[in-house]
Amino acid sequence: MFYFRKRFGFENINEINEMIANIQKQEDKDDDEPKNKGVMLIDATCAPADIRYPTDISLLNETREKTEKIIDTLYEPFKGTMKKPRIYRQKARKRYLAISKKRKVKANNMRKAVGQQLRYLVRNFKHIKKLKGLSDSAPLSCRQEQELAVIKTLYDQLKQMYEQKSHTVKDRIVSINQPHVRPIVKGRSKHLSNLGLTSVST
Repeated sequence: MFYFRKRFGFENINEINEMIANIQKQEDKDDDEPKNKGVMLIDATCAPADIRYPTDISLLNETREKTEKIIDTLYEPFKGTMKKPRIYRQKARKRYLAISKKRKVKANNMRKAVGQQLRYLVRNFKHIKKLKGLSDSAPLSCRQEQELAVIKTLYDQLKQMYEQKSHTVKDRIVSINQPHVRPIVKGRSKHLSNLGLTSVST
């Protein structure tokens, strides 16, 4: 329709709009009382989002890597004056790859890997809190501050699912860069309505 409408000039579009408006006015005059033409169903808006398929372990790896970059930024003013916090970057990455590269992973092994990544995040949060307390200035950018807030919320959600041995949580975040995106279950509308699921527009 976009390319079809490009064939019309601006004046032609205005003429068509005026014709439609005049027809509507004429119909309103003919019908003194509006008639009920049926029931309109309104549902939440859904649009595809350009994010990868989220898993607990992949989200944890991404959040851990972002906290590592935040630690690097916070440590920069103290470089040469104090020892850099130990964050076990390579070890954590190696443990993540050991799980992510496998085609099939047992549930107990996945749970163990998730627990490890959660503990790495806890350690990083402690370092971030300590480094922010040592500086009066704000070395983090607005974007990093926003990401840190999203990461903390995401950590709470993943920790809750880990402790409850569940894979669902209310208002689950599936993307750090797009925290407003919410996943929905694919299927027929009647199945979604029975489950009480709604989607959030992006």
